[in-house]
Amino acid sequence: MPPDPSQAPPLRDPVGFSAFYAAHFDTVLGFVTRRTDDPHLAADLTADIFVTALEHVAGYDPRRGAPVAWLYGIARNVLAAHFRGNARESRAVARINGRRLLDDQDIAALEERIDASRAARQLLAAHAALSEPLRAVLDLVAVDGLTPGEAAQALGISPTAVRVRLHRARRLLRHEAATLPMFSPDHHVLEAAP
Repeated sequence: MPPDPSQAPPLRDPVGFSAFYAAHFDTVLGFVTRRTDDPHLAADLTADIFVTALEHVAGYDPRRGAPVAWLYGIARNVLAAHFRGNARESRAVARINGRRLLDDQDIAALEERIDASRAARQLLAAHAALSEPLRAVLDLVAVDGLTPGEAAQALGISPTAVRVRLHRARRLLRHEAATLPMFSPDHHVLEAAP
């Protein structure tokens, strides 16, 4: 049975609050255990209620009612805040349910992919900046796999012209690739003509 509110000690006094805590602990614990079946959660929430009461003791006005009623108001707010937070957490878990969270290795792999994509875009931009005759020879030899002689035949130019254009295209790309971490000067696109 809760103590008589008229006998409640002065709450602003540390000794009085200790007596208030001792007198109302079982009442508050009962309030909490009627609303949760987890003993650890009940203990935590009961402690939170008294901590909140201690933090807000300056706001207690004895003219507004008994201290236990004030304590029940705090208890209701603490439990409501806990269950709202729990509901938010459940919604967040439901949103990520079935999705794997990224670990350090995943992040590193993504960073490598981003860097590789960036380097590839830069190399493609350098390729696009080549003049049409240089780009045509480079594409036929490096991309399509034709020999310089076959590329010369396809373009209707001499094999010597193909070799000169291929050398110029590779030199320009090699210069651009030197600034890119994933491409080295010995990459197959940049190899010397046979």
